[in-house]
Amino acid sequence: MPSPYVRRRQLAAEIRKLRESRGLTTDGLAQLMYYSRTKISRLENAQGRPDVGEIMNMLEVLEVTGDQYGKLLKLVREAAHKGWWDKYGISMGSRQKLYADLEYSAATVRDYNQTAMPAVLQAPEFISALVDLDQCQGKLDYVPERMAEARMRRQRELLRQDGPTYETVLDECVIHRLAVPPQAMIAQLQHMIRRVSEEERITIRVLRHDAHVPGGFLPKSDFYLYTFADPGDSPMAVVDTVTADHVLTQRGEVARYARLYDRLREAALSREDSVTFLDRVASRLTDQTGSRA
Repeated sequence: MPSPYVRRRQLAAEIRKLRESRGLTTDGLAQLMYYSRTKISRLENAQGRPDVGEIMNMLEVLEVTGDQYGKLLKLVREAAHKGWWDKYGISMGSRQKLYADLEYSAATVRDYNQTAMPAVLQAPEFISALVDLDQCQGKLDYVPERMAEARMRRQRELLRQDGPTYETVLDECVIHRLAVPPQAMIAQLQHMIRRVSEEERITIRVLRHDAHVPGGFLPKSDFYLYTFADPGDSPMAVVDTVTADHVLTQRGEVARYARLYDRLREAALSREDSVTFLDRVASRLTDQTGSRA
């Protein structure tokens, strides 16, 4: 099943195209359908799951017939599909729901992490430590237990037989600057080492703190790149900021982030050297804390 979020964006573009081809404004279509302008705007901005019946009514009012009707009906049904993450509602956090949705049908996932460990490779002890850090910043917009459960489900989905190929470039500064207890960091490093060792589709490349990244400026934030199995689904980039995730679909914008990722990847350690480095850091932390993790 394709990503419902990807399909919602495609449906949004089709609705906008239909409206404009009929010479209608957003207000005009809203009046024609007896909908609010807000509802039309939400549909055209892919905000929320579409109602199949409502879209069918819209297609009939706009006199869409034949193959075009069948194509759009298939699109809206896929856009309305519920994934495993929907059972969590908002308890897992809206941002994590977006990533779970995109990973669901991705062929490849690549990301750069300069502020956190890759979410799909986090150990339970580390997740708990992150929740403690998050609570220092104010009220949580998720339920910690449900968020942690959903995050572990994302790991299982990543590791499923037909799951995507996953590669992350991890900035070394995350290991040293993130204020989690040493035991949590040790558990996290060991967890990532196990995952990479057990699954060839998963790669971690550590970007050392003294690595030079030639060819342009450095990234300003974490970002994620997705390609999809369906050839009709274009690559996508998501840029992580403090308050929101910005989804990019324009070919030029996505290509720019892909080039940036390639530069970071080239400057990072190899897969094998990264595992060796992570193991060495975990051993040093263990020696320093006297932990037997």
